[in-house]
Amino acid sequence: MIGSSDPESGNMPGTRHRRVLLGVGAALLLVIGWLWVSRTPAKSQGSAHGPAAVAVETAVTTRRDVPVYLEGLGNVQAFYTAKITARVDGELQRVGFVEGQLVKKGDLLAQIDPRPLQAALDQASGTQAKDAAQLESAKRDLERYQVLAPQNLTSKQVLDAQQALVAQLQAQLQVDRATIDNARTQLAYASITAPFSGRTGIRLVDPGNIVHAADTTGIVVVTQIQPISIVFTLPEDAVPQINQALAAGQVGVAALSRDDRTQLDTGTLTLIDNEIDPSTGTVRLKATFANLRNALWPGQFVNVRVLLQQRRDVVTLPTVAVERGPEGLFAYVVKADSTVEARPIKTAEDTEGVTVVTDGLQSGERVVTSNQYRLQPGAPVRTLAATAAPAAPQGQASQAADTPTQDAGTQTPKVAHRLTQ
Repeated sequence: MIGSSDPESGNMPGTRHRRVLLGVGAALLLVIGWLWVSRTPAKSQGSAHGPAAVAVETAVTTRRDVPVYLEGLGNVQAFYTAKITARVDGELQRVGFVEGQLVKKGDLLAQIDPRPLQAALDQASGTQAKDAAQLESAKRDLERYQVLAPQNLTSKQVLDAQQALVAQLQAQLQVDRATIDNARTQLAYASITAPFSGRTGIRLVDPGNIVHAADTTGIVVVTQIQPISIVFTLPEDAVPQINQALAAGQVGVAALSRDDRTQLDTGTLTLIDNEIDPSTGTVRLKATFANLRNALWPGQFVNVRVLLQQRRDVVTLPTVAVERGPEGLFAYVVKADSTVEARPIKTAEDTEGVTVVTDGLQSGERVVTSNQYRLQPGAPVRTLAATAAPAAPQGQASQAADTPTQDAGTQTPKVAHRLTQ
């Protein structure tokens, strides 16, 4: 009896260990089962309500007037530019301007010593007076010879010689008058005046220096900046459109800063160059600006916008709402049940974040402007906020600088073709 009970006593610890493991395993199974059972209703409930709505931003399509323009890079040039140089030799006695000063046409800019030129004029006048006296004496002698000739009291040879002397002195007087005119002109060159109204530059010669007519440095450069011109280039394909716009009347042009944020001035298109550059395929154009605020300066580079036409009452939407698919352009339109529809559209010009829609959308429809990559036709959406329509750029020639601020839904965008050189 004692020997048979010892083996059972030795196996009891192993049995307890197995029971503990079984108990722990059963407990884990119960926990896993409870979690699975508790989460199953939530999944079923989510499936019953469909996929979660995608958060998107939207904007409303609107009808408005849209100016259409071409855009290029231009260089500001003075309307007139003149390098003031000496036309006679002499000492520069004084300078009659201040550097950077606005001068009017006819204002004295520089004075060259006039005394040698005045002396030359006086000498020419004296020579003329001497020759005039000789001519008068020769005429009297000719009159006497003409009286004596019929009576054979003087020879034919003497009469002819006297007539030749009178003609010679008359010709000499013409030379004297020309010499006086030239001396008077040279004397006038000693006083250098402004050829037109403009602004003076840096003084290139100081008083006291000897200047010569052959000098190429000059005394000062005068530029007319009111009005002022801008020369710019556009692709040759734009020539028919510009000619058509010119045929309808004046074509407005706006000059903008290089960042397109500031409108510097507005003017009108003056001309299209008479030839196209075959090496670049571009044509040069010139526009004139009043430049009353001196915002344009010779040598300055600016962006130029040429107003071609006004698109009247067209449907527009933000450019960010336009998507490109295998079959062309489309936009996600939010329907009344807060789901989206992929609507095919046709567009025209676009700029400044605004696109003109020619087909596919009506005014007042709401389009998606963000998170389009998460959408597909029929997907539910949740609108975060309506995107305001882009503001009109400052550089449009047809808009006055003091136009009142408008609501985002009524501002007029400017549509441009940006043309690179």
